[in-house]
Formats: sequence, structure tokens, C-alpha cells
Amino acid sequence: MAIERLVEPTAAPGDTEEERIEISLRPVTFDEYIGQEHLKNNIRLAIDAVKKRNDGSTLDHVLLYGPPGLGKTTMAGVIAHELGASLRVTSGPAIERAGDLASILTNLKDGDVLFIDEIHRLRRAVEEVLYSAMEDYKLDIVIGKGPGARSVRLDLPKFTVIGATTRTGSLAGPLRDRFGIIHRLEYYRESEIEQIINRTAGILKTEIKPDATELLATRSRLTPRIANRIFKRVRDYADVNGDGIIDTAVAKNALELMEIDYLGLDPADRNMLKLMYENYGERPVGLTTIAALTGDEATTIEDFYEPYLLQMGLLARTPKGRVVTEKGKKHLQKIKNKV
Repeated sequence: MAIERLVEPTAAPGDTEEERIEISLRPVTFDEYIGQEHLKNNIRLAIDAVKKRNDGSTLDHVLLYGPPGLGKTTMAGVIAHELGASLRVTSGPAIERAGDLASILTNLKDGDVLFIDEIHRLRRAVEEVLYSAMEDYKLDIVIGKGPGARSVRLDLPKFTVIGATTRTGSLAGPLRDRFGIIHRLEYYRESEIEQIINRTAGILKTEIKPDATELLATRSRLTPRIANRIFKRVRDYADVNGDGIIDTAVAKNALELMEIDYLGLDPADRNMLKLMYENYGERPVGLTTIAALTGDEATTIEDFYEPYLLQMGLLARTPKGRVVTEKGKKHLQKIKNKV
């Protein structure tokens, strides 16, 4: 059974309460969206150009990639709002057959935005239907079977596809080439995470002291989704064990209870680094070996553990495998000495 991790950058599957709160916290305009300034400036320019031309053209298809939890879905909603368009949301695994995609595409209207999360997980047969839909706004469908089968080409409304992926390298070349705007979402700065926490506190009507905001920002792995999730858990702690106000003492006690250390690592992160170092020392470790040590899938290690550990310089990739860096060793020793 999978253990819930507060620092998991993906949304909790099936947690409707978390989904509801997360949606309520999402910004809807560029002015409300904190961080990712380079991305915002480029997308805003493209949208303004489309509006100024006013010739019936649509925004180029947009591909957003980067680690989970950085706001790809939120950005898709902002783009649709700024365009004044309707947003249709789906995901790669949800579109199992070409007919499923055809149903979605034929129900779109001119100017609509189709957001496809985890677009790298589209099946090949579905991708091939999407090629002509994105490039020519045409839909090729086959009617009948065997010798009597015939192909029919349908006209589609002009729409914009926004694809999101954590693994752009897994995206087929022909599909990637059909996106006119491609941007990577970067990890946030701590000052931006502080702004996000303060915004969340305002929306949820919770008082938080500046020092506590700064403390939570340092533990949030530079990721908005994790910042909001930790904030909600600290708010719960403040409501149950105090007067509902989040100050430094309350924040420290709550974080200690959640076992999130000063770099934002949880027990699963520390366990992975510890197992690598204790079993292999300075030697590189292969991805499948790390997965065997921790009991996780290799893709889980690669998508959810590694990006932040690499970003913080605790882990390094070499041609022969992964190694714990000097910074990683010092962190493990510091944590050990505190225990």
C-alpha cells in the first residue's frame, strides 16, 4: 500500500476535498499567477497578438513541461480565461481509443482550449488522429471494416491544444513538432513561495506571521502544490492545538510532527539517500537498484524523488548511475546528529 507523502508533488488521487480546495486556490488571471515570469510574458504576448489581429486565428498549440506541482494545469486555466475561451480538460490515459478523442474534438467550438494532462501517455493510435486535428483542423475517421471501409475527413473548429507533461523526452517527435509554443516551468524561488502561502492564507482566512511564512516556504520544496498542502496541515495543527494563528512555534511543532526537515525532505527522501550511501558509499547506483532498495517503481524515483534532490544538489547523475553528493552526505549526518 502506498504511503501518503505530504511532499508528494502530484495531487492526491481520489481526494475530492483536496481537489476542491486546490481548485479554489488556483489563480485565474496572469496578475494573480505568482512566479514563472518568463513563461507569463511570452504567453501574454502571444495572446495579445491573437486578440489584436482579430482575424479568426487561434493561439498556437502550447506544450508545458516540467516537474509536477508547478502549475501547468493552473496555467492552462489562466490561458483559457485570458483568451475568453472555454476550457475542456482531459488526460492522456483517459483517452483510450481514437474514437474517444474524436468525440472530444467534435464537441469543441471555435476558440476552445483543450487541455491534455500527461500528454506523453497518449496511445499511438490516438496520437495519429491528433496530428491532423492540430495541424489542419481536420478529423480523419474510417467508416466500415474490410474492403468496404472508407475514410471520411471532417472539418473541426479552430481550437488550441495545451499539453502538459513531466517527461517531454517521452513525447513522440511528430507530436512535439506540432506545438508552436513550448515552455518549461521552473522551480519557484522561496520569495515567490512566501507570496503563494500568504495568498492562500488570505483566501482561507487564516492569520500567519511573517516568520512562519518564511519557515513554511523553506520546507515546501519550491513547489506551490506542496506549499499549499503543508500550509493546510499546519493550519489544522494551529486550530487543534492553539488559537488558529500560525506563528513560528506552531509551524515548527507541526513540521516536526510531519517529519519534514529544514530542506523540505520527508522520511522517504532521507531513506532513499541513506540506503544509497550506506550500501554503495561513493559508488554510482543504477535506477533499478535504487528502486529495489526503496521498494518504489523506477519511474516514481525518476519523476517524483529525483528532480528536487537534483535541484538541491543532494543527488547527482553520472554516466554510471546516481551518487549522493557531499551536500547530501552532510545533510544525512546533520539529521542523524539531531536524532
